[in-house]
Order: sequence, then C-alpha cells, then structure tokens
Amino acid sequence: MGYKTKVQLIERKKSKQWYINFPYQVAEVMEFEKGEDCEWTLIDKKSLKLKRLKK
Repeated sequence: MGYKTKVQLIERKKSKQWYINFPYQVAEVMEFEKGEDCEWTLIDKKSLKLKRLKK
C-alpha cells in the first residue's frame, strides 16, 4: 500500500533543510518511537530506502 506525502523545504538565512514526513499509520505499524535514528540510502533518482538503525 502506498501513501502520498509532500517534500518540504525550510529556507533560513544561512541554510536550507528538506523534510519528508510519513503518515501516522506507517509510524504506528512500524512501532516507531520519537527521536529514533534512521538512515536514508539513495537507490536511484526515484527511490530512497529508509533503514532503522536500532530496534
């Protein structure tokens, strides 16, 4: 099952940060906890892989 999300850009005077949020339902099913560390891996220009570093 897929879930749509928007990519957000926060621009500050000296930096830019990109954010990708995922729906509550995904976090709930995967039992994510607040502050949990994850790692993004670029697969290709259309795909990212998110890996949980602990659990």
